[in-house]
Formats: sequence, structure tokens, C-alpha cells
Amino acid sequence: MNKLTTDLKLLHEETLNNLRSSKANNTLRAYKSDFKDFGIFCAKHGLNALPTEPKIVSLYITYLSKNSKISTLRRRLVSISMVHKLKGHYLDTKNPVIVENLMGIRRVKGSIQKGKKPILIKHLKSIINIINDQKIDEIKKLRDKSIILIGFGGGFRRTELISIDYEDLEFVPEGLKINIKRSKTDQFGEGMIKGLPLFINEVYCPVSNLRKWLEVSKIKSGPIFTRFSKGLSLTNKRLTDQSVVLLIKEYLKLAGIENTNFAGHSLRSGFATVAAESGADERSIMAMTGHKTTQMVRRYIKEANIFKNNALNKVKI
Repeated sequence: MNKLTTDLKLLHEETLNNLRSSKANNTLRAYKSDFKDFGIFCAKHGLNALPTEPKIVSLYITYLSKNSKISTLRRRLVSISMVHKLKGHYLDTKNPVIVENLMGIRRVKGSIQKGKKPILIKHLKSIINIINDQKIDEIKKLRDKSIILIGFGGGFRRTELISIDYEDLEFVPEGLKINIKRSKTDQFGEGMIKGLPLFINEVYCPVSNLRKWLEVSKIKSGPIFTRFSKGLSLTNKRLTDQSVVLLIKEYLKLAGIENTNFAGHSLRSGFATVAAESGADERSIMAMTGHKTTQMVRRYIKEANIFKNNALNKVKI
């Protein structure tokens, strides 16, 4: 009987470890951050956070709804549910007290999401031009330009961008192949290869700028986008995804562009929007961005064509 109990305990621990391993580290951090807020709410009102019950979660959703978007409410609900699973507890998130409350909130608030602004060609050129105008060492200029141009040209998520290693690169006559080992929608590491063609204009060419960066930095292995120490000495420490956001915002500001509504995702959404404006179909856009469904890509295409296919263009005044 004791052996059976021990075996079951080991199986239980292994199962919980499998649940943890099924999610990326960034996702687990987001779950913990969201659940921490739920825990504060429960502590403040003398309620149980773990394990909790549907009516408490419903109260929390109502509390959040005053200042949060529907997408935030849904994400918090997922986080609370996943933390329960990871701790071996069950929470019925399909309970009517949660589902119908969320539906009611959605009716009152609406569910239109306003995303971050995409970096379009005009923004991209302004950023590269302003970097070239900076009185900083050439090595930093090349790194920063390469990050932004590769991020845009490959429609990268920022976590994918900073995860690129030298070993993932293959320069070919047509341009550059980049092997993506893992991404948000590829948690099992099946991988994909992105192809970035050469641009005629080398000033804004992702491939040309990256090649120059690698030559000057003398990087031959490991992460290609690394940090500088004080005095602009290059280290072998990989940049963080937040560094990408800060770079984008810094150079937009220097270029005289309001940067509040731009983020790391602006490179990715910018690529998709510009590609759609240029006539690329959804399949070719998805082949580059790695989107698994057409929903978001169609949204980019719809926004890109809002004036191109506008019925008012047919009206002659």
C-alpha cells in the first residue's frame, strides 16, 4: 500500500512537471503575474485565492472590468485556471456565473481591441536615418539597425528576434535564411525557416546590415544580438526582449515621432501591414510571420486596405 501511495505521489509530481513544461517560460511568468493580482484582490476581501471557486473569480472579473479590456479579463481568467492546474486544483471556468458575467460585461463594454501601432515604411526609414545621424560608435549603429531591420523584415516576435544565434543563419545568393528553433505558436520546437531577400537599397536592407554587424562585431557563435557594457564594450550576453521595445521607442522619439502607442510587436504588425498594402496574400504573410490561423493576418489585411478598397472612392463629388 505504501509503495502504491509513493508511486501515485511520484506520478502526481511528474504530471505537474509536464504541465509546467508544456508552457514557455514567458507564459508561466505571465500566469504568475496575473495570479498575483488575483491573490491581492482575494486577500483584500478575505477570499480564498487557491483553491478558489467560480463565484469569487466572477467577482474579480467584475472588479477588473471597470478599467480593463475584455482581452485582459480573458487572459486573467486563463491565468487563474492554469495556476490551479499547475498546483493540482480544479477550477470550473465554464461555470455559468463566470461565462454569463463575461458575456454581460462584453455587451456593455464591447470587445474591439485597439492594438499597438505598426511600424510602417515611413517609420522604418525615419528610424534608420536617425540612427545613421547619431554621434555614436559605428558598432552600436550597426547592431541597432540590424535589430530593427531584421525584426521588421522577418515579421519577428521580439522573443524570436533576440533568440537568434549565429548558428541559425545561412547567407545565400538570394539573401538570408534564418532558422527559428521555437516560437510562441511552436512550443514543441518543430521550427521554421524564414527567408529574407536582398534589397536593392542597401541602406534599408536587413541582410546587408546584418552582414556588416557580424563582420564588425566578430560574432561567430551564440547570440547575434548582444549587450554592450559601459564604454560600448560588446559582451556575449543576449539582449532581453524588453531591450527591443526600448530601442524602438528611443529612436522613434529621436525621429520626432510620438512613441506612446508603439511596442515590440510594432515591427511584426508593421511587416504584415506593409506586406498586405503591397498586395501580398495572407498565405505568404503567414509563411513569414508564422501565424497558425488567418484571423489576425486578415485583420492586418483589412486595415491595410481600408482606403484602397473604400466604397467612398467610387463617389464623385
